Amino acid sequence: MTTPDHQSATAKDLTYRSPLALMAGVLLLVLAAWLGFDALVHGAGRTPWIALAVLILVVPLVIAFTLRPAVFSGEDRLRVRNPFRLITLPWGEVASLRSGYTNEVIDNAGTKYQLWAIPVSLRARKKAARQQSRADAAAKGEGRSSGPGPGFGIFGGFGGHDGPTRAETDQIMDDLRTAMERRGQAKSAQGEVTVRWAYEVIAPVIAGAVLLAVLLAIG
Repeated sequence: MTTPDHQSATAKDLTYRSPLALMAGVLLLVLAAWLGFDALVHGAGRTPWIALAVLILVVPLVIAFTLRPAVFSGEDRLRVRNPFRLITLPWGEVASLRSGYTNEVIDNAGTKYQLWAIPVSLRARKKAARQQSRADAAAKGEGRSSGPGPGFGIFGGFGGHDGPTRAETDQIMDDLRTAMERRGQAKSAQGEVTVRWAYEVIAPVIAGAVLLAVLLAIG
């Protein structure tokens, strides 16, 4: 299970993040650092300044969309850390968790929040459906039920489950629904939904965009 910083989650929270996004983010940051450093050191004229502006603009965006997204499932609340916002929803305020082409949480007011850290994979769903079909066919042939054994998924906080084969992100959504049903009426799980904008990401993006625009404008 990925361990978040102490300001984002408690030790008891289950943390879900996309390992593919994390790997992509690291690779993009390495590439940006390599190209940016080369332009800063060896560039002539305005090139180093343009490279600096691009880095100030691009690096926070890469972090926001790859390394930052996470979902924290605790005893009393669900925290959704998206690229530019941190949404805290007490379980009592969660109306539903919906899976379609994206995974979303909907509060009692009807507001939808996308779970960036738990992306939907249609390919994984089709693969899980094929595995379940083969398992059902084998179970009929052997005269017994069959389900997947325990294991550890690629998303932090997800272990194995007995029962029908499910795509991993769909199983995670099932786990979150179970937590919502189990804790939704608890007294400690009541409160208001809060949304905090990630100004630590937004500010450098705006600064980099403004600097780049000025440099391009002055030619």
